[in-house]
Amino acid sequence: MQTLEYPFDSGLILQKKRSLKRQLLEQEGLVPKKIAILSGSTIGEIKNILELFLLNAGIRPEFYVGGYALYYENILFDDGSLAAFKPDIIYIHTSFKNIVNLPSQEDSATQVEEKFSAECARWQGLWNGAAKFGCPVIQNNFELPSYRLMGSMDAVDAHGHVNFVNRLNAMTAEYAAKSPNFYIHDLSYLAASVGLDNWFSPTVWYAYKYAMDTQYIPVLCHSVCNIIKSLFGKNKKSVILDLDNTLWGGVIGDDGPEGIVLGKETPAGMAYSEFQHYLKELSRLGVLLNVCSKNEEEMAKKGFERADSTLKVDDFVCFKANWEPKHRNIAAIAQQINLLPDSFVFMDDNPAEREIVRRELPGVTVPELTAPEMYIRALDKAGYFEVTTLSADDKKRNEMYKQNAQRAALEQSFGNYEDYLKSLEMHCELGSFDEPHAERITQLINKTNQFNLTTRRYTAAEVETLMKDDSYITLYGRLVDKFGDNGIVTALIAHKSAPGQADIDLWIMSCRTFKRQLEHAMFDRLVSICASQGIHKINGFYYPTAKNLPVKDFYATIGFEKVSEDEQGNRTYSFTGFENYRPQCTVMETVVL
Repeated sequence: MQTLEYPFDSGLILQKKRSLKRQLLEQEGLVPKKIAILSGSTIGEIKNILELFLLNAGIRPEFYVGGYALYYENILFDDGSLAAFKPDIIYIHTSFKNIVNLPSQEDSATQVEEKFSAECARWQGLWNGAAKFGCPVIQNNFELPSYRLMGSMDAVDAHGHVNFVNRLNAMTAEYAAKSPNFYIHDLSYLAASVGLDNWFSPTVWYAYKYAMDTQYIPVLCHSVCNIIKSLFGKNKKSVILDLDNTLWGGVIGDDGPEGIVLGKETPAGMAYSEFQHYLKELSRLGVLLNVCSKNEEEMAKKGFERADSTLKVDDFVCFKANWEPKHRNIAAIAQQINLLPDSFVFMDDNPAEREIVRRELPGVTVPELTAPEMYIRALDKAGYFEVTTLSADDKKRNEMYKQNAQRAALEQSFGNYEDYLKSLEMHCELGSFDEPHAERITQLINKTNQFNLTTRRYTAAEVETLMKDDSYITLYGRLVDKFGDNGIVTALIAHKSAPGQADIDLWIMSCRTFKRQLEHAMFDRLVSICASQGIHKINGFYYPTAKNLPVKDFYATIGFEKVSEDEQGNRTYSFTGFENYRPQCTVMETVVL
């Protein structure tokens, strides 16, 4: 919904929250999640507005709201209600007002350090206690105080509250870096971005005990939502970029490569160059870059040959420069790299082109663009690519998709698909879930939507628990071929539901490796493990969503029989063909780790 996309009108959101909620609840395919909000201040309106942003991200929240200023007691002295709620996320909404041991000018140096140690122990004890709930915990860090007793010296002197807050925030960041299921919500940056005098309103605090001016509640909720949707795999995956007046100034077809505006000679040139640098850094985080421009391809590529162009042609996975309508080119890009339209953000300076893409491809996100010096802000503050985990595979994603393009080109030269697969010289590595791969496996589980048969999601803590539970069979798969390493691209979880029987709770695979027989190699391995453990029946389940329809018949293709299907399209399959089973993977070497 455009009303909830950055830049949004906070006043309008607060005014229209009920009607917006009604509209958002009409969406199909909302994913239910349980969100616990624990707070040191008033949070009634925060819960209401956070719900809107989560709904807009495709998440239907059910809330547990802790008592006023009882965040500490709710976690460490839970009466059983929070545990019974079984939260998928805990969000601790605290602020500077919840710091207990602030130093005083009369404290000695020793007393200041004792207070700091006590404050650190209090918060770390809270976070350690929150870990027992086995879900991601999001914690605000601390905004700077609204006044400075010593002026600028407040940031230097040990008694200064600014100094104290900076040290607490450094401690919080250090704790987060060591705790995989703990995430900082950077309240300090958020308050600074709008200005501390604007962020904190003494009038609102004394009247309503909101630790922020209520006009910024949508800003806070949008920021928290970005973390939650990232944790549940709702991030965008790619930017599709126009060229003329988007990546450089001017029209390259008219001005030539030497005439476009780029580099350090003019204010506009510097803005375009910095935007290119920002995109280059995004690509290093695994965000895919693509071009969609109305241009002659050969001329368009010359713009990237300039020495002052940060981006080069090789930085793009797909390069569509032609005179076709842009929405058709975007659809072709989506098909070529096998991503759904809602994975893309399209950036174009031309409002007419933006409107056509919004109308023809409603799944694609199309931000409003103004002057080139604001392009970075349009991407950055929208939170499309919020990072909660960053694996080695993420950093290689652009290269992996380029290798996929090479594979697709090779496929066209073969008349027989199996011959093509053999020509890839593939081998796969299969293993049980383990600590070195747990982060990537968790990330894959929470980001995969198309080849995802049951749509289950697992937290890092749940994955860690599965690794130690003998009643579960876990498998991950890495695929390597002559073009490169695809990384870990598939995972399977099955539990022994009854004597001689196993149920597949989750089976996911990256869409870029589907139908290359890795799925067959995984099933070969599962059958082998089950047979060795006296299991003679495997049950598989398919629960339909708008995104996983391509795999609705998958189980039937590998030897399962359909047992049942209800009115919602939920299917149950069964496999019992152990006695005469022959390996289905015939085109690659399998290495069991």
